[in-house]
Amino acid sequence: MIPLRDNIPSVRRPWAVYLIILLNLGAFFLALPLDPRQTEILFHILGVVPARFSDPAWAEAMGYPGWGALSFVTYMFLHGGWVHLGFNMWSLWIFADNVEDVMGPVRFVIFYFCCGLAALTAHYVFNLHATQPVVGASGAIAGVMGAYFLLYPHAKVVTLIPIIIIPYIVELPAVVFLGLWFLGQIFSGLWELGAQGGGAIAWWAHAGGFVAGMLLMPVFRRQDRCDFCWRGERDFKALFRR
Repeated sequence: MIPLRDNIPSVRRPWAVYLIILLNLGAFFLALPLDPRQTEILFHILGVVPARFSDPAWAEAMGYPGWGALSFVTYMFLHGGWVHLGFNMWSLWIFADNVEDVMGPVRFVIFYFCCGLAALTAHYVFNLHATQPVVGASGAIAGVMGAYFLLYPHAKVVTLIPIIIIPYIVELPAVVFLGLWFLGQIFSGLWELGAQGGGAIAWWAHAGGFVAGMLLMPVFRRQDRCDFCWRGERDFKALFRR
């Protein structure tokens, strides 16, 4: 499922969202001239390799530098290709402006990085000895989606559902779209665990980021900025209203 737009208007300019998107684009274009070998080295140093921290002897033998903690932040700004970058930035654009609306730019930036760190922690717990780097903003963006899930469950998300080669566009309540997305991450993560093999997608980072966003949202939300937030019974009928 690909979100195309939502129906919650932005009240204020999402300056923090603009900044985060620009930083991601800047990092991507700076790395673009690198050849595949150089890109792999970059991802191993500035991305997060769980075994680098769970097995220090292995990390030393492999020649990793000692300042690995920097990668806990830099991994959020690296992407493995145009599709990876594009989908992440588009999802951020769809959901983050309304979350920033209720937090303000400074709180939102702190919230975003906290979600990214929580997502990384979840990935680490389930992939302690993985030797492949995890990169991308998707864990932090999952936290934004978790906050949106609680703030705007009554919103509508115009969604593209590709059925083989036929694009099917449908309007879904945000609670349905985001709920299905979250369950998809859980089921995919469990399937991967059952297969006893690591994959290219950090499912548990997504799930962990989403849960972190739900838990942290009340801490960072400002009630005086909650213009279109869910208001309980008053908004209940809007959930499935066309």
